[in-house]
Amino acid sequence: MSDLQAKYQRLASEYSKLKAQVPVLKKAVVDEQALQEKLKVNIKEKDQSVRKYEQEVDSLTFRNQQLAKRVLFLQEELEQVSTTKKKNKTKVGGGAADLPTPNSEVTFSHYLENSVIGEELQSKIEENARLHKQVFETQQEYDSQLHKLQEQLSKYEKESSQHHEVLSLTVQKGKSEVEKLQQDKAMMEVKIQTQQGQIREYKHQAERIEDHLRDVQKHLTLKLSNATKVIESNLPFIDSSIADYNSLNLPTHDRKYQLRARELMSQAVNIVSAFAQAFANFCSYSEQRARSISTMESHDHPLSVINKKYAHFLFESAPYFKKLEKTLKEFNEEVGENCFTTLETAVGLQPFAKAFHLAAAYLNKLLPYQQESLHQECALSTCTSMLEAKNKDLSQSYQKLNAVINRLDTYINILGAQSHKSYSHCKRNHKRFFSELTTSVTYLHEAIKDVSKHFNSKISMEHQLPTASQSLKTSDECIVSSLVSLVTSTGKLSAFLSGNQDFFAQRVSYRLRGSSTSDATQHQEDHTNPIVALYRERAVKYLESIQSAQPESVPHRMAIQNRKVLLSSTESKESLLKQLQTFQQKVSKLEQQKEHYMLELQLLKMKYENEIQKVKQLEKLLEDPQKLSGRSSVLSHVMGETSAANTVTGGESEHFDSSTQHSPSLDSRTGHIPISDGDSREQLMKTSSVDADSREQLIKDHLTNRINQLTLNLQLAESKAINFHAEVRALHKRLAIAEEAKEKSIEELKQATTVQAQLKDDLATTTRSYEGQLRMMSEHLASMNEKLTTQKDEIDELKMQQAMSKGQKKFKK
Repeated sequence: MSDLQAKYQRLASEYSKLKAQVPVLKKAVVDEQALQEKLKVNIKEKDQSVRKYEQEVDSLTFRNQQLAKRVLFLQEELEQVSTTKKKNKTKVGGGAADLPTPNSEVTFSHYLENSVIGEELQSKIEENARLHKQVFETQQEYDSQLHKLQEQLSKYEKESSQHHEVLSLTVQKGKSEVEKLQQDKAMMEVKIQTQQGQIREYKHQAERIEDHLRDVQKHLTLKLSNATKVIESNLPFIDSSIADYNSLNLPTHDRKYQLRARELMSQAVNIVSAFAQAFANFCSYSEQRARSISTMESHDHPLSVINKKYAHFLFESAPYFKKLEKTLKEFNEEVGENCFTTLETAVGLQPFAKAFHLAAAYLNKLLPYQQESLHQECALSTCTSMLEAKNKDLSQSYQKLNAVINRLDTYINILGAQSHKSYSHCKRNHKRFFSELTTSVTYLHEAIKDVSKHFNSKISMEHQLPTASQSLKTSDECIVSSLVSLVTSTGKLSAFLSGNQDFFAQRVSYRLRGSSTSDATQHQEDHTNPIVALYRERAVKYLESIQSAQPESVPHRMAIQNRKVLLSSTESKESLLKQLQTFQQKVSKLEQQKEHYMLELQLLKMKYENEIQKVKQLEKLLEDPQKLSGRSSVLSHVMGETSAANTVTGGESEHFDSSTQHSPSLDSRTGHIPISDGDSREQLMKTSSVDADSREQLIKDHLTNRINQLTLNLQLAESKAINFHAEVRALHKRLAIAEEAKEKSIEELKQATTVQAQLKDDLATTTRSYEGQLRMMSEHLASMNEKLTTQKDEIDELKMQQAMSKGQKKFKK
C-alpha cells in the first residue's frame, strides 16, 4: 500500500512538473510568435525604406542624366566661345589691341559667363559624386541589414519549429502520464472501496464497544449516586472551616448601618447627577462658543478645521455623562435595606467606574483641541496681549482640571475593583482609598474654581471688544452659569465626602458562621462574596413562589375518565391499523393471483392457437387421398402430444376429450389406413416442437415485461425519494437561515431600541439645553428692551429740555 502511494505521489509530482512546464513552453511559443510578428513588421518597414531609396536613386539618376546633358551643352558652348575668341585674336592687330574696343568688352562678358558656368558645373559634378556615394552606401547598408534580418528570420523559424516539437512531445508525455494516473486512480478507487468496507466493519465494532461503554457508565453512575446518597445522609456538610465557602453564607449585620448607607448613596446620586448635567451643559455651551468664535474676526469668516473638530467632539459629550448618571442610579437601586453592602459586595460600582473612565478618556481626547482652539483665538487680529495672557491661564487651568480628573478616575477604578476577587486589596487600605478620593474631589473643586475664575476674566475682556457678537456673549453667559453649577456641585460633593469619610472608612461589624469581623483579633481575610446578595434575592423569590397559591387543576375523576377515553381511542387506532394491514395484505395477494391468472390466460390462448393450427394441418391431410394410409398413426401421435400438453397445464381435460371424440369419427368415416407416409409424421413433429418453443418464448417475454415494469416502478420510487430528501434538506436549510435571520433581526431590533433610547436621551438633553438658552435669551432680550426704552425716554427728555431751552432764549431776546 505504501509503495503504491509513493508511486502515485511520484506520478502526481511528475504530472504537476509537466503541467507546470506546459504553460512555460506555451509562453515561449507565444513570445517567439510575437517576435516573428515584430520581425515581419520590421521587414515590411525595411522594404518600404528600400522602395523609398530606390525611388530616390531613380530620381537621382534622372537628375544626373539631366546634369550630364547640361554639362555637354555647356562644354559645346564653351568650345564655341573659345573658337570665337581665337578668331577675334587673329583679326585684331598689334597697336589696336591695347585700346579698349567694344569687341573686348563682349569677350570679357563671355569670359565671366564661362567662369560662372564652370563653377556651377564643378559644383554639380561634386554634388553628383556625393549623391553617387550616398546611394552606394545606402545600398550596402540595405543589403547588410536585409542579410541580417534573413539570418535572424531563419534562426527564429528553426527555434519555433524546435519549440513546437518540444511542445508536442510534452503534450504526448502529459497524455501518457494522465492515462497512467487514471489507471492508478482506478486501482486506488478499488482499494479505497475495500478499505471503506473495512472501515464499516470497524465502525460496527466501535458502535458495539460504545454500547458496552454506555452500559459501564450507567453502572458506574448508579454506583456513584448510591455512594453520594450514603455520604449525604451520613456525613453533614460543614463550610465554616473553609473561608471561600464561608464567604457564601448570608452574614448577620447591623440594619442601621445599611439604612445609613442607602441614605448616603441617594445623596451621592443626587450630587453626582447634578455634576454630570452641569458638565454636559458646559460641553454643549462650549460647542456653541466654538462655532461662534470665528465671528470675532469678521461676520463672514469661516470656521477653522480645529474648531469644527472641537465642536464635533463637544457635541458627542452627552452620552458619556448620561451613562455616568445612569450607572450610579442603577447601583443605588441595587443597594437595598435588607442586603449587606460593603466594597466587597458593591458589584454595581464597576459599571460606574467604567463609565467614569470613559468620560475621563473623552476629556483627555478633548484637551488638545481645547489648547489649539485657545491658540487660534490668540492668533486672531482682535486678540490683545492681555487677552492672550488670559487664554494661556485658561489653558493651564484646563490641563490642571484634566490631571485632577485622571487622578480621580484612578481611585474610583480602585474602589470599583474591590468587588472583584483578583483585584481586591487589603481591608486596611480602604481608609486610605477614601481619603485619597476625598482629596481628589477637593482638588477637582479647586481646579473648576480656577477655570471659572480665568474664564470670567477672559470673557470680561472679550465683551469689551467691538467685534464681540451677541451670540458669543450669550454663549459665554451660559458657560459661566454651567461653571457656577459645577463649582457648587463639586463643593457639595467634597463636603459630602469629607463629612462622611469616617463612615465610609470604618470597619463594618458583621458575623459569618463560626467567625465575627467585629472583633479586633479576628483574621483580616474574612470577607463576604459579592454573589451573596444575588443568592438571597433568588431564595426570596423561591420562597414567594412556594407560598403563592397553586393554580387550579383537573379533578381526579375527570382525569381518570379522560385517560379511559384516551386508552379507548388508542385501542381503536391500533385495531384500525391492524385492519388496514390485513386489507393491504389481501390486496397484495389478489394482485399476485391476478398476475397468475393473466399468465394462465396467455398460455391458454397460445394452446388454442396451436390446436387450431393442428386441426388445419389434419384437414389438409384428409383432403389429400394419397396420404390417407398413414392417417391413423399420425392421429394417434397427435393425440398423445395433446394429452401431454393438457397434463402440463392442468384443467384442459375437456379439450382433450373433444379431440379424442373427433378422432374416432374420422376413423369411422375413412376406415383402417396403414402407415405409409413418413413425411407427414415429420411435419407434425416439427410443428409440435415449434409450438413448445413459441410457448416458452411467450412466457419469457411476459416475465421480461413484468420485470421491466417493476424496475421502472422501483426507479420512479427511488427518484421520488431522492427528490423528497433534497426538498427536505432544502427546507431544513431554509429554516436554519430563517432562524439566523430572525436572531439577526432581533439583535438589530435591540440595537435599534438602544439607539432610539440613546437618541431620546440626547434629544432630552439638547431640548433642556436649548430651553435654557432660549430662557436666557428671552431674559436678555427683555433686559435689552428695557434698556432701549429707558434710553428712548432719556433721549425724549433731553430733546424736550433742548427745545425748552431754545424757547427761553428766544423769549429773552
